[in-house]
Amino acid sequence: MVRIDPSAVLWSAPERQRSERPLLLLLHGFGSHEGDLFGFAPYLPLSPVLASVRAPLPEGPGFAWFPLSGQVTLDELSDSVDAATDALIEWIRSTGASTVGVLGFSQGGAMGLQLMRSAPDLVEFVVSIAGFVLPGDRPGDRQLRELRPPVFWGRGTLDSVIPRDAVAYTQSWLPEHSSLDERIYEGLAHAVSEAELRDVVAFLHEQY
Repeated sequence: MVRIDPSAVLWSAPERQRSERPLLLLLHGFGSHEGDLFGFAPYLPLSPVLASVRAPLPEGPGFAWFPLSGQVTLDELSDSVDAATDALIEWIRSTGASTVGVLGFSQGGAMGLQLMRSAPDLVEFVVSIAGFVLPGDRPGDRQLRELRPPVFWGRGTLDSVIPRDAVAYTQSWLPEHSSLDERIYEGLAHAVSEAELRDVVAFLHEQY
């Protein structure tokens, strides 16, 4: 069974200072680790508690939320995504947080959107940097059409990592299921620029 390792979570505040504060979940990309996005902490709003979570699957020098190998079938991919999503939901609920936002990069951005689709009652907004919407239906999709939670989706014009069909699907899906703030950055590859970070921080301040 897939589980989140609580000992691998990086927190921005000790447990005694987390009570009744909103939770901002940081989800790293494929092959990375929990320390990656935690480097953004000095720039992010102070009101939420940050929790940077390690993905459950070992991948190269880091970790992954789901496999990306061409040998993986769609059914196997779906099972792996569902397992990671369920593990995240279980872990989030164990924290007792009542207000949850997600900031994810690449595969972590995809997982943030998948969390919102699986538990719209739990996730209030998502920042998906160079992320994408995974195919298939989720239990909360119909509810999201009514709720339209805030979503920031940023990507670069030179991002060659995310397939074009995944970008196209995300472009069609997000406007129908969220209040979308879509940003495209000229000349940016699969990365985060200073301009995008400023826009992300501004978006987060709107939520808090």
